[in-house]
Amino acid sequence: MHTSRKAGVRRFIYASSSSVYGVSERPDVDENHPLVPLTDYSKFKAMCEPVLLSEQSADFTALVLRPATVCGYSPRQRLDLIINILAHHAIVNGKIKVFGGSQLRPNLHIEDMTDLYCLCLELPAEKIGGKIYNAGYQNDTVTELAEMVRRTVGRDMPGREKIEIEVTPTDDNRSYHISSEKIRRELGFAPKHTIEDAVRDLVEAFRSGKLPDSMTDPRYYNIRTMQAVALK
Repeated sequence: MHTSRKAGVRRFIYASSSSVYGVSERPDVDENHPLVPLTDYSKFKAMCEPVLLSEQSADFTALVLRPATVCGYSPRQRLDLIINILAHHAIVNGKIKVFGGSQLRPNLHIEDMTDLYCLCLELPAEKIGGKIYNAGYQNDTVTELAEMVRRTVGRDMPGREKIEIEVTPTDDNRSYHISSEKIRRELGFAPKHTIEDAVRDLVEAFRSGKLPDSMTDPRYYNIRTMQAVALK
């Protein structure tokens, strides 16, 4: 934060994650829910939030966003996030693997995520300074997401009218149903794009050749990319 201040940064929007909530039985997890991160990724996301918010001042606006898992096509494509994984395998292999299935996983279209970042750059500092917001669209189970992907790919991708869904057990118990009511009420933000929109965008990207070597090129996968550059 001190480096940002020295560089003249006046507004710092921190991309945290809704995964900081871990597992919750609450029907709607709002921003006051205890943080119970289950992975190193979510643990360090959570640890950075109070560090940033402690720097909030009249000349340094600090904002924490806890977005759902982002999905859809982008120039710097990721194929290691749940909707993108399911769509990728449906399109390329004609088969989807579901690990578990009952876990709730909130998602958000990448166009809505970027719209939100732009909005937060434009809003008055006093409206967002020191605040924390969830940002999500739908809260669906992994099984429901797989069915959405199967329907959409089967309809839009020639040769993929019949896609198999294979279900196997998992020890990944992350499950949470986030509420995005606060950001809608206070900032007027509501997503405009659906999960099906994200899948259709991915189908079009694959059909137009925008994602070559998708199974082997490490650039689509964060962990593989870090391994490729020997980042430890």
